[in-house]
Amino acid sequence: MTVTRDQILDELRRIGLPGGGDLVTRDMVRAIGIDGGHVRFVIEASDSDAARGMEPVRRAAEAAVAALPGVDHVSVLLTAHGPASPAAKQAPQGEAPSLKIGRHPTPQAPGQTGPQRVAGVDRILAVGSGKGGVGKSTVASNLAVALARQGRRVGLLDADIYGPSQPRMMGVNKRPGSPDGKTIEPLHAHGVTMMSIGLMVDPDKAVVWRGPMLMGALQQLIGQVAWGELDVLIVDLPPGTGDVQLTLCQRTHLTGALVVSTPQDVALLDARKAIDMFKTLKTPVLGLIENMSLYICPQCGHEAHIFGHGGVGLEAERLGVPLLGSLPIDLDTRLAGDAGTPVAAGEGAMSEAYAKIAHGLIAGGMA
Repeated sequence: MTVTRDQILDELRRIGLPGGGDLVTRDMVRAIGIDGGHVRFVIEASDSDAARGMEPVRRAAEAAVAALPGVDHVSVLLTAHGPASPAAKQAPQGEAPSLKIGRHPTPQAPGQTGPQRVAGVDRILAVGSGKGGVGKSTVASNLAVALARQGRRVGLLDADIYGPSQPRMMGVNKRPGSPDGKTIEPLHAHGVTMMSIGLMVDPDKAVVWRGPMLMGALQQLIGQVAWGELDVLIVDLPPGTGDVQLTLCQRTHLTGALVVSTPQDVALLDARKAIDMFKTLKTPVLGLIENMSLYICPQCGHEAHIFGHGGVGLEAERLGVPLLGSLPIDLDTRLAGDAGTPVAAGEGAMSEAYAKIAHGLIAGGMA
């Protein structure tokens, strides 16, 4: 009998931590791998100071999982998400950072020309769409979680300044801290390091900013956030082809873009504009994702192509880029996003669909 991921997590919930909570509720378990009777996973502390004191926790976790039926060998690594905390005084928990978000952009430093890399971040993938309502943010959050479950160190930046939805989808509402009034400490959920303008402003108030303030805010969210060491940063762009997209592509070194569309002609018309924008800005389009590709009746299993069929696949073929995946309309996906736990964090057909897209990106060297 092969042990399951849920059995492992149930055991790890029994491992208490100094200061309260357990390894699972404090989101410290990464990259669970099961190969027959061999189990491996990573315990990720917040920084190196915390990691140094967690060797007893690592041993307890190893012993607990080793005692499960069907487990022959356990390998548990202890790592830290970031370096030791700076000596600067930390802002009290829940207190707003002493920095202003939404300023005019700053010019590049002398000697800097063209797109710049983000320190510690290996690859950056922009997730865009030509129009709203195609499920771009849902795809971005689930893809980030799916990549994290496959062992990647993943960040998620919600760059949809006017309509930030990632705090709700990722289940976070804590206000980020700033130890020095300059650096923003990101939050963590479901194995993903994430940041959103929605965490920095009143969630019930509209962001009423002109273009330069949008550009400045994006510059801050990329350059002032302590992302740590990441394999890939997923950037959830706003819909369309505006200031945020222009700033990101011109100022930040992107690995490429993923374009999300639904199959119908009207959505594809706008998706083509997004694709042309990335081409104009010399950002490679790495692939297309077809969302809401069909509806499967939960009662009889009948498949209905509500928005048409195959349009995104034909567009990908025309452009010579891969169709990375086709995702159906799914009630569980919507419920999971509203509840703050992306469907990719669980088990089932939709989780497997996102895992397949994530695997393809990793295999292709894109994530």
